[in-house]
Amino acid sequence: MRSLESKIEAGIFASRWLLAPFFVGLIAAILVLLVKFMKELALLVMNAWTADQYEAVISILTLVDTALIASLLLIIIFSGYENFVSKISVGGHEDRPAWMGRVGFADLKLKLIGAIVAISAVELLKAFLVSDQFTTEQLAWKVGIHFTFVLSGVFFALTDWISESRKKDH
Repeated sequence: MRSLESKIEAGIFASRWLLAPFFVGLIAAILVLLVKFMKELALLVMNAWTADQYEAVISILTLVDTALIASLLLIIIFSGYENFVSKISVGGHEDRPAWMGRVGFADLKLKLIGAIVAISAVELLKAFLVSDQFTTEQLAWKVGIHFTFVLSGVFFALTDWISESRKKDH
């Protein structure tokens, strides 16, 4: 019976590798974002002399937004792979991010909600720059959704703080 249990546990442990294709897929998504980023950058440069100030700012905010999303995906790839699949063995490579290998699930949640709030803020700013294209109700929804993200981030941080405080007390 112990042999069967060991085989089942080994199979369960090996199943973590089923997550690897998800992380490879996220790398492909970053490549797609890179293509979109380069397209937006090319349009910004080509229209630098003809675009008005708001169009240029919106284009730049779109670039920032795209970079934030790509960075978020990279954090998810690194920390998700290391937390759930296998350690990334790059040794003491000088370019290894300082946080790599130390981002736990709770930290990942906070980084994720922080990035979502930042992306939401950029999108909200873009909407306000062209607010004449939106109804008051649409803008109110955008503000409400952004506020919900901010509030969610605060609650995530608060619950993690409470959890850490309880661990220190025991």
